[in-house]
Amino acid sequence: MTNHDDEGLLARLTDELMQVRGVRAIALGGSRSRGLATDSSDYDIGLYYDPDVLLDVGVLGRTVASMDDRGSAASVTAVGGWGRWINGGGWLIIGGTRVDLLYRDLKRVGEVIEDCRNGSVERHYQPGHPHAFISAIYMGEVAHCRPLWDQDGDLERLKTFTLPYPQPLCEAMIDTFLWEAEFAIANARHGRALDDTVYVVGCAFRCIACLCQVICALNGAYLLNEKGGVAAADALARRPAAFRSRALRALEAIGGTRMVEGLSELDCLVRETQALI
Repeated sequence: MTNHDDEGLLARLTDELMQVRGVRAIALGGSRSRGLATDSSDYDIGLYYDPDVLLDVGVLGRTVASMDDRGSAASVTAVGGWGRWINGGGWLIIGGTRVDLLYRDLKRVGEVIEDCRNGSVERHYQPGHPHAFISAIYMGEVAHCRPLWDQDGDLERLKTFTLPYPQPLCEAMIDTFLWEAEFAIANARHGRALDDTVYVVGCAFRCIACLCQVICALNGAYLLNEKGGVAAADALARRPAAFRSRALRALEAIGGTRMVEGLSELDCLVRETQALI
């Protein structure tokens, strides 16, 4: 699609979705809001709703059905339908283009941003997020989103609290995830763990995921998506040398016949990350 086509699709989405009761703001997120999209990238549309006004999911469903290539086969979830953090939305196809609609509780987003600025960060299991859903994702989404419609200026106001990256959040991310990176390796070596390749691979994955969080925090960067997370960390200035290639080499070794060698490589990455603090 050309840029003209992009803007036409966004304008159509905005014009339709802003009419739904309870919607307070609409934003373009993901790779397209950050200028990192490829031809195959979908559109991530954040639908920020007022929790004190019931989001009219019925009207929303009929609205997306009128735009979706599949007509009445298109659907959206109830609020909370995908869990506590990714709390609902819909997967749409409009003009052959994938559009992911993601609900966000505007009040809760504001509360999470305040918590993050005060050095409080949480991690929760969430389907679709193998790194865990990190509460600071909400803050990063606001920092990098492109508001398409912002009825009362809520998103623009919240944006002012997201940049620059708060030092208390940086410290909290390091405290939370550097410890877990070390702990994951210790678990991989504990007892009979080395007899279970799948378990050790899982521990290695957690170690690398945690190091990505620490490296991004050290560089004042929000990590919004696990997909491409290792490459994103590797592109930053403050990180262990050749982070991506070494992390991949460690996983390859652990998944093969060189488990001890792979864990030793992860040990080195942890120590080198510690040395950056």
